[in-house]
Amino acid sequence: MSNQSKPIVITMGDPSGVGAEVTLKAIATLPADRRAQYAVIGDRDTLERARAVCDLDLGLHAHGEEGAAGSLAVIHEPVEGLPGEFGVLSPACGEASFRYIDRAVKMTSGGEAACIVTAPINKAALNSAGHHYDGHTGMLAHLTGCKSSWMLLASPTLNVIHVSTHVSLKDAIDRATPERVLETIRIGHNHLRRMGIEKPRIAVAGINPHCGEGGLFGNEDDLQVTPGVKAAQEEGINVVGPIPADTVYYRAHSGAFDLIVAQYHDQGHIPIKLIAFDTAVNCSLGLPIDRCSVDHGTAFDIAGTGKANHANMLSALSYADQLAKARG
Repeated sequence: MSNQSKPIVITMGDPSGVGAEVTLKAIATLPADRRAQYAVIGDRDTLERARAVCDLDLGLHAHGEEGAAGSLAVIHEPVEGLPGEFGVLSPACGEASFRYIDRAVKMTSGGEAACIVTAPINKAALNSAGHHYDGHTGMLAHLTGCKSSWMLLASPTLNVIHVSTHVSLKDAIDRATPERVLETIRIGHNHLRRMGIEKPRIAVAGINPHCGEGGLFGNEDDLQVTPGVKAAQEEGINVVGPIPADTVYYRAHSGAFDLIVAQYHDQGHIPIKLIAFDTAVNCSLGLPIDRCSVDHGTAFDIAGTGKANHANMLSALSYADQLAKARG
């Protein structure tokens, strides 16, 4: 079976959040034949409530069974104790979030699914259920047996891969070793080649203001970042840096680079959320499976109101289509 004939599975995310809503809204906008590409892993009752809130004319059917034309396949994963209402922080919802992802990983690793698209989870709920991860990226690395993974934020005009993500700024500086910088460049380079860019143009952002200004503002760029960049250049990768972070994103957004290597979470997230808040896609790299996600949270404050914007989910589904085709 080719990868393109396997379903792309969507994990519903935290049942109390907007995941069910944005998933159903996004699928409902697609032509009927495209809806058949997807199956959502989650709670059937939650999906039914979200469908009613959004007043959607979208049928649901059990995955593996024949459904009405244009209906969405559902893989129901039962979890006891779900609150039955939106906007509630609950350990049961954290447990459900984990189970949906675990099942998606098993399906994708086992060849039953082509790719995973994740709706948002709540880290506090996840940890209260006993699953101690910093989010999707760390959880997916653990579930697939990988020691490390990378977060890429992708948008039409700016792509950013991170040396580190959910750690303190102090720890992020320590983690920006020459080895990690080099591996991040390699991972980003290989991903963009896979996505059709033959020779990606990569720029590495500096850690300190003005990359340290010759040691006036720190020497981390000289000692930690520059050796990683030089090693990548010696491998034939088209990469430059470190470049001051206050200018490199503008240059990339203007078309000078295909990818920015950000040194830490906020350095990469702030610029891309400024220019592509509703369309940027979060993609996990370095795993044996493909996963991308919306780049927003559970939005408990508006969950269950029908107000959640599904544009980001549409972008994630589109990126997942590309990933599935690239894997073949």
